[in-house]
Amino acid sequence: MTSPDAVPAAPGRRRPHPLDVIAVGLAVLGAVCVATGLLPRADAADTLTRVLPLLVFLGTVVVLAELTAAAGVFDVLATRLAVAARGRWPVLFALCVGFAALTTVVLNLDTTAVLLTPVMLALAVTLRTAVAPLAVTTVWLANTASLLLPVSNLTNLLAADRIGLDPLAYASVMWLPQLAALAVTTILLWHFWWRRDRPVDGRFAPPSVHRPTDPVLYRTALVACLLFVGAIVAGAPVGLASAVAAGLLLLVFAFRSPGTLRPALLPWRLLLFVTGLFLVIQTIGAFGLNDLVARLAGDEGGVPGLLRAGGTGALLSNLVNNLPAYLAGEAVLPAGDRQRLLALLIGTNIGPLALPWASLATLLWLERCRAARVRVPLARFLATSAAVATLGTLAAVSALLLTT
Repeated sequence: MTSPDAVPAAPGRRRPHPLDVIAVGLAVLGAVCVATGLLPRADAADTLTRVLPLLVFLGTVVVLAELTAAAGVFDVLATRLAVAARGRWPVLFALCVGFAALTTVVLNLDTTAVLLTPVMLALAVTLRTAVAPLAVTTVWLANTASLLLPVSNLTNLLAADRIGLDPLAYASVMWLPQLAALAVTTILLWHFWWRRDRPVDGRFAPPSVHRPTDPVLYRTALVACLLFVGAIVAGAPVGLASAVAAGLLLLVFAFRSPGTLRPALLPWRLLLFVTGLFLVIQTIGAFGLNDLVARLAGDEGGVPGLLRAGGTGALLSNLVNNLPAYLAGEAVLPAGDRQRLLALLIGTNIGPLALPWASLATLLWLERCRAARVRVPLARFLATSAAVATLGTLAAVSALLLTT
């Protein structure tokens, strides 16, 4: 399985990957903003201080997920799900939805988009069924299942830090919005994709269970993931939890499969992208973006205020990408307005599905599909994704009213 940051070498001169160019360009632009004084150095230092723990988490959790995939955990679980379905298409649908949702909740949305997508695509080929339903499952659940825990999405970590909620307290507020978003996603996923592309008789031939190449690495990867989840539930800092779990797995890989440990495991593209994006958005915010977002979000309270905040997050996400949309919204909402901040968060988590560039996870998913030479019908994908983004955001914001 290929790392999201590993681009196959081409004969002769190697062309830079488009996402590499974007990441480096943002980092350079952010540095220019600081160097020219457009962004005061004191403000930049505050921003980088806030971002550093997030970067530690992001870097180590991606390494953890990459090595977990290399150990065969995703492949084993996917084939076990297919075997457990016993050839029944609706049962396979339910199990794949649960698998993708769990991966997103525990290991974050980028893991689902980058590492689970190739597994699902390969599973569809093995089962000799339509590929599109399994492909769309990963990208939809990568976005809409990313509400429950702070680790599920980078924006969640920012919001949880802003309002001072530990993982369990955060989950106690977001569990009902998460269920509402999953309900909408599941219904539309079945109606638009799985029901329409099911096998003729509604059945498929179950595959044999995938056997990991190295059982020791496989079991260690499972232990590392459980350790990571347990540490989060216990209230440990997410960066520390992911670093310890990734360190354990790295140590075992160093003895059992040292050739797997390569520089491409480190997600430098994501780290540059996030750092540059923070600096650039903070600069643009001071020159008019914050005023625009403030007008869009308004200052109403109650139901209209929550719907407006959620709608603003979804709209901005599809215009400029969900991370800058959240940052811009957070900058203008009052620090004590927890309800509207969480509504904004819902909009930036579930809303960025209507257009491909609205979420980095969707861009990474498209890259995986193209690498596997899988084409998802574009018009159908955009139309159905827009329906999920709209109805899912409305359902989750409405559920938020019942939990806060």
